[in-house]
Amino acid sequence: MGISFWQIAIVVVLVVLLFGRGKISSLMGDVAKGIKSFKKGMSDDTSTTNQDDNTKSDNSDSENK
Repeated sequence: MGISFWQIAIVVVLVVLLFGRGKISSLMGDVAKGIKSFKKGMSDDTSTTNQDDNTKSDNSDSENK
């Protein structure tokens, strides 16, 4: 009672017929752009946090002197 190859193939054919190749490829392109912007945002957040930590360390060092 598992899913066979033919069942998956029929579903894929139906999806392609309903949405067309152009819409599917543009959708996948949008998903890729979203993932790239998410990764960029996460790396920007990490670099901003590191800069904030360095600024705090510099301020505390000058206060201790």
